[in-house]
Amino acid sequence: MTYKETLDWMFAQLPMYQNKGKSAFNSKLDGIKLFVNHLNNPHTKFKSIHVAGTNGKGSSSHLLASVLQEAGYKVGLYTSPHLKDFRERIRINGSKIGEGWVVDFIKENKPFFTSNKLSFFEMTVGMAFSYFANEEVDIAVVEVGLGGRLDSTNIIKPEVSLITNIGLDHVDMLGDTIVKIAGEKAGIIKSGVPVVISEYNIETAQVFNLVAKDNNAKIIFAEDADYPNYEIGLLGSYQKKNIKGVLATLNALSGFVVTESNIVKGLIGVVDNTQLMGRWQQIGSDPIIICDTAHNKEGISLVMEQVKKQKYDELHIVIGFVKDKDINKILPLFPKKATYYYCKPKNFRGLDEKDLARSFFKAGFKGCIYDSVNKALIAAKKRAKKKDFIYVGGSNFVVAEVL
Repeated sequence: MTYKETLDWMFAQLPMYQNKGKSAFNSKLDGIKLFVNHLNNPHTKFKSIHVAGTNGKGSSSHLLASVLQEAGYKVGLYTSPHLKDFRERIRINGSKIGEGWVVDFIKENKPFFTSNKLSFFEMTVGMAFSYFANEEVDIAVVEVGLGGRLDSTNIIKPEVSLITNIGLDHVDMLGDTIVKIAGEKAGIIKSGVPVVISEYNIETAQVFNLVAKDNNAKIIFAEDADYPNYEIGLLGSYQKKNIKGVLATLNALSGFVVTESNIVKGLIGVVDNTQLMGRWQQIGSDPIIICDTAHNKEGISLVMEQVKKQKYDELHIVIGFVKDKDINKILPLFPKKATYYYCKPKNFRGLDEKDLARSFFKAGFKGCIYDSVNKALIAAKKRAKKKDFIYVGGSNFVVAEVL
């Protein structure tokens, strides 16, 4: 099979949350344990940092990887979802896994996938861990896909665990309260492994303290620490919330030498070092066009605060969501003084643009409906003047179509 044929087979044959939502969520670790045993346990052959959280876990993972690269280490990075190419999920020192490696891995293990009915998550995690072990990385930064306790990545015993924050997202799978979701995220806390919490919350802190105590794991609340104000290569003031957790994780990481210079260069050079996309990313000027992958209540709230800080004459918002999003809870976060361009991303889970617009219209918002993200953005560009501001977001899938 060619690379494209391999990807087509992967996406067609295996449940994948990115396309299918809850039906792809496999609430047990049996499959991944069976698979890594088949692969001769690659996850035991490299050191790692495990990163979970509702928001900020992707950015934090990239920042950690960037600093460790600057320190001279060979760093694996596993993140999800991808925006443009599947290979974005698996990198070493910023370089994506080779197409040939993906093709060969699927070909070699296809009979196992078929007979054991592995999920997309399990297959991809096994591929990443095999790649990191084969390439002999010094350390891998591994981002949790969904939740923590039952996520396929949760078979590693890391050097440090990082939990960024807790918000109400994926409540149909992780629980409908902050405390329940914290319990799922706390599932990555391992015996004797220090755990860092980026953002303190009195409700979730109780959960984390209890699980850490049960596991004899040192717990570090990063908000309590004093750190210098570093310049970050990611735009968006909300990124400051991630920095303390990243710095505390690096401090808790033993056996690796990281200097002040490494930190400074790693934080400012994160985009070049790790090729991170979609975080308050500017994709146009005159007018300025910004896209961001924020897609839940907490994330959108932070991004809309950032939008308010911009200087512009008129605001234009190109927006689309997935079907399982509770639009009524997110609506109050958006400014009414803006022109909206309602659209549907090209994905099975995309929310119909007419249904989206209907919800916004009922709440007193204005705007027009478009049957594609591209048409919506073109319309926004045509209408906007040079001193206006265009924001594109609501879903990873919307952002993926404009990059």
